[in-house]
Amino acid sequence: MIWLTWRQHRKLALYTLLGFAVLAAVLVPIGLSMRHTFADLGLAECLRPSALSEAAAQTCDVGLRRFSDRYDSLNLVAVLLISLPVLVGLFWGAPLVAREVEQGTHRFVWTQGVGRTRWALVKFGLVGGAVVLLSVGYGLGMSWWVAPLTQAAHEGRLGVIVFDLQGIVPIGYTLFAVALGIFAGTVWKRMLPAMGITLAGFIGVRAAIEMLARPHYQPARTRTFPIEGNGIPEGDRGNWILAAGIRNPDGTMVAENARIQCPPGGKGPDGRACGAELGLQPGAYNWELYQPADRFWLFQGIETGIFVALAVLLLYLAVRRVRRIA
Repeated sequence: MIWLTWRQHRKLALYTLLGFAVLAAVLVPIGLSMRHTFADLGLAECLRPSALSEAAAQTCDVGLRRFSDRYDSLNLVAVLLISLPVLVGLFWGAPLVAREVEQGTHRFVWTQGVGRTRWALVKFGLVGGAVVLLSVGYGLGMSWWVAPLTQAAHEGRLGVIVFDLQGIVPIGYTLFAVALGIFAGTVWKRMLPAMGITLAGFIGVRAAIEMLARPHYQPARTRTFPIEGNGIPEGDRGNWILAAGIRNPDGTMVAENARIQCPPGGKGPDGRACGAELGLQPGAYNWELYQPADRFWLFQGIETGIFVALAVLLLYLAVRRVRRIA
């Protein structure tokens, strides 16, 4: 049974490895270039928690802008990279059962002394093991590649898209995509419908988790800081800002998704009180609702656990469905 599974999937495994090799050949030089630029601009010193002089802070701001201007276009590449787990689900998971049933070969296999349950457990187990190895390599590679981008970005590793690319969550995403494809193949017993359901289901679940669940894995923290003076607190870089705004002393929100920083003394260029055009009252302050940067690995573990649990449930249901296929 193991040999049969290998013979059935060896071409797909070879194509997958070739695809990863091509991807590495493209991304590794870009990653090395980003790291060299990051070092040449001295950005590692800029991002240390120690206080910087005013001149050093200005130099760091210029360096960060130069780095961002040069590599901002890679955000489009990152958007494409987050689609890799669903591609594995489409081409590894969806055909696993659907192709056998569509071609009618399941009747021959299941009458040759290999029971349905054993067939499902062996095939699902071997494919799942291969997928885990691929996703571990993908997660490690992406963590290395995206590190300079996340260090230079204000939102850090918790930012949208970059969170999904690195760490251990790619393992959960890929296992879920493959399990969803397998289950879809047991319900819609043709390859194309199974692949379509896999794509739609993966996108829907990923979007729901990212937008509705992830911000609430842990209670968000709030922070306030004055509108006068330096204003912006230390340690702001890397936090995931969920909401922000300017509030009057009584807590009334004056302006959402905004920040204001007034010079000492609170007077604008026209001599009026800073923020008077917004209707700010004396004692107004900036407000933020955020998830701290140091929760990155906790959030990675929670989200990976969710998708692994969903994958296990789908595989269990798929094994039960296999027993009922005519």
